[in-house]
Amino acid sequence: MNPYEIDLAACRGRQRRLLEVMHERRLDAVIVTQQEHIQWLTGQRFAWLFSPVAAMHADGRVLLVAPAKTEPLGAIDDLRHFDAKWHSTLRNDQRAESSRVLLDALKTWPAVQHIGCEFSSFGPHLANGIEAQLHDVEPALYRLRRRKDADELAMIRKAIAGTERMYARAREIIRPGVTELEVFNELQSAAVAEFDEPLTGTGNDYQCGSRGGPPRAGRKALAGELYILDLGPAFRGYFADNARTIAVTEASDAQRTAWGYITQVFDHVEREVRPGKNARELFQEAQTILDQAPVGVFNHHLGHGIGLFPHEAPHLNPHWDDTFEAGDVFTAEPGLYADELRAGMRIENDYLVTENGVERLTDFSLEL
Repeated sequence: MNPYEIDLAACRGRQRRLLEVMHERRLDAVIVTQQEHIQWLTGQRFAWLFSPVAAMHADGRVLLVAPAKTEPLGAIDDLRHFDAKWHSTLRNDQRAESSRVLLDALKTWPAVQHIGCEFSSFGPHLANGIEAQLHDVEPALYRLRRRKDADELAMIRKAIAGTERMYARAREIIRPGVTELEVFNELQSAAVAEFDEPLTGTGNDYQCGSRGGPPRAGRKALAGELYILDLGPAFRGYFADNARTIAVTEASDAQRTAWGYITQVFDHVEREVRPGKNARELFQEAQTILDQAPVGVFNHHLGHGIGLFPHEAPHLNPHWDDTFEAGDVFTAEPGLYADELRAGMRIENDYLVTENGVERLTDFSLEL
């Protein structure tokens, strides 16, 4: 059995967790339009250029409205189709059409008076056809998505394995004169070789002698520079996000000093994080460690959750006040930046929060 196929039991478990929220809030149904929430709920994934919609009744039945010819692979009870294409041409009015099909299907359901939906994306095609009172269930969906199930962890681990293969290839090819586009192309190929299928997302930073950004045409790596590779390939919708910094030639004393302070942060994270630890406090503790470095400044977030979106909760950031929970998968990405570091460095690990602490998911070299 393919370990990455849709786990119907896990999907049904996520549906039950949403049902608990629905019963607490006395919702008769929930309608979701965001692709991440549809995949989380049903297991079925769609390309970004399609406009599916799903709904769940308080009795547990799940309805999916999907592009024509979609096979019922996920944990669904009723599959309806809409024409996403006409004679092979993608339609620009897919949302109107999928909404029409959903609204027709809902007429067969028992009367609903209270419907949960995503206020940020629930458009008038649906809203204008519903007489029930609408409630914003989007924050609850994000909260439920924090706890990663075994099937989700399997895909995140596979995405991370893609980054490990990418860094191994980077260490083979990075040298003075290699272009950023060469590195980008080689690393994308390495991830595809690991997945044995196309990536469903890619990123993030491929610039040499820079804090980050997409690869630049003609830009070549120079002796003495640091190459920050902050990589976020996605496998079947689930993202990795970790970084390594590689010295183009021998690292300088200043660069090695900065590296020493950055790696202290990981020791602190692995010692301190467990369920109940405050993520804002962890950020402040990391800031204190990095402020002691004699070179460089740390002036960005410490990390964030990952999953079906590159940035999720928990937020290791002073603008949020999150608390770590068992089942969170998060990144920690301390960095130091200064001209004397040839722009700077950032190193990033991915972690799973367990009942007793954390498991490091990126168990490969941190060396420059």
